Amino acid sequence: MPDLFLELFSEEIPARMQRRAAEDLKKLVTDALVERGFLYEGARALATPRRLALTVHGLPAKGQDVREERKGPRVGAPDAAIQGFLKGAGLASLDQARIESDPKKGEFYVAVIERPGRPTPEVLAEIVPAIVRAFPWPKSMRWGAASARPGSLAWVRPLHSIVCTFGPETEEPEVVRFEVGGVESGDVTYGHRFHAPGPIRVRRFEDYAASLRDAFVVLDADQRKDIILHDARDLAFAQGLELVEDEGLLEEVAGLVEMPVVLMGSFEEAFLAIPPEVIRATIRANQKCFVLRRHDGSLANRFILVSNLRATDGGAAIVAGNERVVRARLSDALYFWQTDQRDLPGFAGAGKPLDQRLAKLKSLNIVFHEKLGTQGERVERITALARELAPLVGADPDLAARAAQLAKADLMTEVVGEFPEVQGLMGRRYAELQGEHPSVAAAIEEHYKPVGPSDRVPTDPVSVAVALADKIDTLVGFWAIDEKPTGSKDPYALRRAALGVIRTLVENNLRLPLFFGFVIVGRRFMSEMLKRAAQPLDNRLKFLEASGDLNREGLLSQLVSVSGRAASLLKAEEALSVPPQPVEIERIGSLLSFFADRLKVYLRDQGARHDLIDAVFALPGQDDLLMIVRRVEALGRLLATEDGKNLLAGYRRAANILRIEEKKDGRSYDEAPDPARFALPEEQALAAGLERATGAASAAVAAEDFEGAMRALAELRPAVDAFFEGVTVNADDPALRDNRLKLLATLRRATREVADFSKIEG
Repeated sequence: MPDLFLELFSEEIPARMQRRAAEDLKKLVTDALVERGFLYEGARALATPRRLALTVHGLPAKGQDVREERKGPRVGAPDAAIQGFLKGAGLASLDQARIESDPKKGEFYVAVIERPGRPTPEVLAEIVPAIVRAFPWPKSMRWGAASARPGSLAWVRPLHSIVCTFGPETEEPEVVRFEVGGVESGDVTYGHRFHAPGPIRVRRFEDYAASLRDAFVVLDADQRKDIILHDARDLAFAQGLELVEDEGLLEEVAGLVEMPVVLMGSFEEAFLAIPPEVIRATIRANQKCFVLRRHDGSLANRFILVSNLRATDGGAAIVAGNERVVRARLSDALYFWQTDQRDLPGFAGAGKPLDQRLAKLKSLNIVFHEKLGTQGERVERITALARELAPLVGADPDLAARAAQLAKADLMTEVVGEFPEVQGLMGRRYAELQGEHPSVAAAIEEHYKPVGPSDRVPTDPVSVAVALADKIDTLVGFWAIDEKPTGSKDPYALRRAALGVIRTLVENNLRLPLFFGFVIVGRRFMSEMLKRAAQPLDNRLKFLEASGDLNREGLLSQLVSVSGRAASLLKAEEALSVPPQPVEIERIGSLLSFFADRLKVYLRDQGARHDLIDAVFALPGQDDLLMIVRRVEALGRLLATEDGKNLLAGYRRAANILRIEEKKDGRSYDEAPDPARFALPEEQALAAGLERATGAASAAVAAEDFEGAMRALAELRPAVDAFFEGVTVNADDPALRDNRLKLLATLRRATREVADFSKIEG
């Protein structure tokens, strides 16, 4: 069968966009083909800095012929109906239609419409230009004189050429002709910018890939990564060193070169006095180079760089140029590092430990956010919250408060001022130099973690307390000023902060409620938590607004109406030791829902089924992150068993019967059945089984034994099967029917001990 080959050739595409763009191209093209009835055998998309390439294998030469019978009006219908039928069916007269008879409706007209399948190149000439014009680049640009015209093409970088061919392996492929933004499709591409800039004629993907190899272009990004990694390891090994591997940097560098050439540079030994974190950060961020280490783990005065050309001098000039830049950056870093050291105890100088850096941070009134106050005010809020959280995560409150006080002090150091990417790292180093407790020093670095899905979470209790306090303060503050993420925009990384909170709790097996951003379990009622967050903001936050005289039950009722997962806020009487204050209910509910959505994302990334997550979240009072995860895991294991599958089937049968009958009768059957009315042994067995299973499941849930609760419900399977096999629910006797429907409603309620089964799919 014929294959499609498509290449979009442009100026350099940013490395971070290449993989996603290749996948977007594949999805957009294949989805458009399938939507039009063109099925295919396989597709592959690739990217280099200057091109996106796509091959789709096994496409038909043309679309399927369509034969459709369209029913028209009855014979003798008004002329307007007849004319509308002819026009819609594309017929010139009724002679082209046939008449069919129906015993009930009489005779009516039928049009047989036959449309031949369209040639695939014709369809591609429609699909590809539309995709190119609407391609979802994160950022795009217009260029040239045409950019002034409305509707001109926008692309990530100027688009130079388009290759689009279609045909079988055994024949010369056809060029699919179209034009996009003044660029006409053809069969010519170009190789490496310097080594092979001339035109290359392309027939299909196989000869395209081979031609690019000859033209000094490695098409596959994973192959470029493999070349870089292995050559770098070999160069390091030859010098008796080891490569400090960095997957993120490797991915980026592979997106910067079409033909990777790996070289080694060096810098003076004296620069190794700089903390290794700073050396690595500046060489990585500014030069996109890898650092090397000795076998004892210390950094070496060597680095690996990747060039995009094969120089005649073996790369000597390229290496020398990179060494000059690295030397200049490290000279600055060394100066700032020495300056900061002179300000620490034990060194000559005036003496400015981190406490004095903090005092400077506060005295300068450096603004964190115009509506959320200064960094100094924020430090005080984080310190207070870290002290309260510390006992709940097993940390020493004094150490947590000390770490929170110093967490942002390194922002005022010379090194972090010049290299902001090492904030936290340098704070830890300075704290160690001035003799702080190891947990305090570690927390200064780790409170920023996790900074991404692959980053580790803090595990030291002091680090956990400060990390949670920092992220909670951020979330509460930005929700207070109504700066929430919208769509794909999240300028303050609030989604990352919420996910960081979730990962920190779940991966450390910590028991805190989902809504602990507003209430510290057993210590404060929600409004007190908000009041504490609001006061250091000097009345900038407006969470607390007068809303009438609310008693405890009234306030809880409003909270539950906003979020069905808020019930357990009152599970401990001591939570009400501080009288509840009026709260801004709508905004609180919004933040609670945001946390719930982030937890769903986290669980889905862990492989949990979305419907099982929804089934657990549908229950009231689901505010404990760790227990939600455990419940979802247990539910998944139950439904993987035969008993679980059959129990779900029985539940659905019961729920469907109840839904139909309750709608018909206009009432609910959620009442206890009358044991005296059980006429059949299957009814009695199911009722007895439900009583045992409900009691056992309820006790297991109370003991947080979700596996036990699932097992208790699974034991209902034989009784449920026997009931539906031997009992007619809609009996002729109204009292008997009523009682059996109540028994089914009892089964429906029993399953809600562990999850809302109505949310489970499949």
